[in-house]
Amino acid sequence: MKQTIKQAIADSSADYTEIRIERRWLNRVLFQREKLETLESATELGGVVRCLKNGGWGIAVFNDVALLSNHVREATQMAAIVAASGTEPVNLADVSPVEEEVRVTLEHDFRAVPLQQKVKLMQSYNGIILGESDKIVASQVQYVDRFVEVTFANSEGSYLVQELPDITLLLGAAASDGKGDIQQGMELTGEAGGFECVEGMEEQAQVAARRAVAMLDAKPVEGGQHTVILDPRLAGVFIHEAFGHFCEADFLFKNPRLAKIMTLGAEFGGEDLQVVDEGFIAGGRGNVPYDDEGVRREKTYLIKDGRLHSLIHSRETAAKMGANPTGNARAVSYEYEPIVRMTNTYIENGSSSFEEMIRDVEHGVYAVDAYGGQTEFEQFSFSAAYGYEIVNGEVGEMVRNVVLSGNLFETMKSIDAIGSDLKIEGGPGGCGKGGQAPLAVTAGAPHVRIRNVTIGGK
Repeated sequence: MKQTIKQAIADSSADYTEIRIERRWLNRVLFQREKLETLESATELGGVVRCLKNGGWGIAVFNDVALLSNHVREATQMAAIVAASGTEPVNLADVSPVEEEVRVTLEHDFRAVPLQQKVKLMQSYNGIILGESDKIVASQVQYVDRFVEVTFANSEGSYLVQELPDITLLLGAAASDGKGDIQQGMELTGEAGGFECVEGMEEQAQVAARRAVAMLDAKPVEGGQHTVILDPRLAGVFIHEAFGHFCEADFLFKNPRLAKIMTLGAEFGGEDLQVVDEGFIAGGRGNVPYDDEGVRREKTYLIKDGRLHSLIHSRETAAKMGANPTGNARAVSYEYEPIVRMTNTYIENGSSSFEEMIRDVEHGVYAVDAYGGQTEFEQFSFSAAYGYEIVNGEVGEMVRNVVLSGNLFETMKSIDAIGSDLKIEGGPGGCGKGGQAPLAVTAGAPHVRIRNVTIGGK
């Protein structure tokens, strides 16, 4: 294949040519209640050519590698048409060419595990959830493994082969009081690892079911302005969704008002606030040794000492803004072009212990895990999976319906304590942007305390 790719590039008449070919392996198992709803095993081979001609992009997606030279010509012709249409010319920031193979070694390679064994394990977890209590009325156990081998080459001399493993598990339970009140409990995991990542999860299945039952007795949170402590998972989702997307340089081109706010050096928090997007963390689902433009991964400080330090870039956005590419051009598959995306995004450790953070909170909320949220420019709304009251410096009763909302930039400046217990975690699904989803990412943080957060409720 290497010779075929290099010859197709050598024969190209474009100003710049790149080829990305992916081999994909996928297995999916889904139990809902007692029924095996989904059982899938698939392999796929496909690729994409991108050519730049006179400042215009042309793209050709294919599944037949034997016709690669034809696809290069097709992409070049399209690029010339785009350039002639009068669109803004594209330039690419310079990067050094690389030749490397990045292979992975998995402790327990999921590709060697029979599908029947995967089904049996998921069925056992499902049985644990359903058998935990007579109040459990539904279950969801979803297992997904993916393995992608990406080959990338361009006309600047780069030739890369990298392997990207991905494995996720969702353990979900729903409980009912028999009077119409239904509550959920979930445990999630996701890693760039092997089958060992989803083995031995019996206790987590029990925890998910027991939490669903416990939530039936949890009281609704008291609405109003509260001091809130976010657990590491919720704080990680918050920093990814509410802030991280604003650091994607292509996002700012479409939002002039936010571009004025997201000025390098602008203050967004105290000096102890450090926010990072890092291309490689052992086991992180967002790991990309090289991005989909062949740019080496980076550790990029988005916020350093409380101030905006950097954005994340593709080669195109870096050229537009006079910056360096950061290795953040990512595509969800070969069917899409790379756009600026996060990898492993997290808040670095501070110096406070959890006990110190709650000690002087007279009345507040400890918000745990994330069920999702939404942002509209700088306004956000996030739902915690559950929470606890904090009363006179101690964690109290469980509460539910914990929905946090507010202005992102005001909220970040209200962070007044950052823990020293950083956790970076993945889960099923992934990030969505520009019609591309789900993209594997991880997010994380230590515990984070924020003053004067608006929480909906009674």
